[in-house]
Amino acid sequence: MAAWAIAVLSRSGGALAETPVSIELVLAVDTSLSVDDIEFDLQMTGMAQAFRNPDIIDLIGQQDGVAVALFQWNEEADTRHAIPWHLLKNPDSILSFAAKVEALGRAPARKFTGIGKALEYGVRLIAGNAFAGRLLKIDISGDGRDNIGSLPSAAREQAKALGIQINGLPILIDTYALDVYYRDKVILGPGAFMEIANDYDDFARAFLRKLRREITPSMSRHMPLSRPPVQQAVGDQGGAA
Repeated sequence: MAAWAIAVLSRSGGALAETPVSIELVLAVDTSLSVDDIEFDLQMTGMAQAFRNPDIIDLIGQQDGVAVALFQWNEEADTRHAIPWHLLKNPDSILSFAAKVEALGRAPARKFTGIGKALEYGVRLIAGNAFAGRLLKIDISGDGRDNIGSLPSAAREQAKALGIQINGLPILIDTYALDVYYRDKVILGPGAFMEIANDYDDFARAFLRKLRREITPSMSRHMPLSRPPVQQAVGDQGGAA
């Protein structure tokens, strides 16, 4: 908690922020035991394909830089099987990032699902980087509810203090009403939303739609605050779980 408080003060005071960008985006990828190797590959390939999409490349080019980092999580955040912050501004930088996503090895599978721990690490990544983003976002995907460690509510409070939006991509395979759980317990902030993947084969479609919404300039600045039905992209006005 003390380390987080220091990060909040540093962030608010601008001590660590140096390069202005439109968006800081953290991608948090589920690698818990419920995710097999094929499903992991579907996630990574789907994300890489999304960043190679011509529309996405064009949308990023319309921004004043998009800083992106990626990490894997299960019982805890894995700092070794991760991609550090990359500044995306042109096709070369975007395609280079996509190649690193596709080539990234998998973190060792662990049994439990620590959404709270993943969100806490995502907050630290944003609080301690060298960018000054107008919009701060964590994009977390997964196929289960939090079942270990600190609750997501604590990390959501940390994110709220820094003005970080949390968006979700629940993958509906086994967990009952996971979309409702993500809506009520995970996503956070004005305009926060989620995109639902019906299974892992549907992940690429859902992630592309989600990424497009997160980096579209007009949508990023004027996201709706209403909450559509659960099975669609869902807005949320924030607050603790």
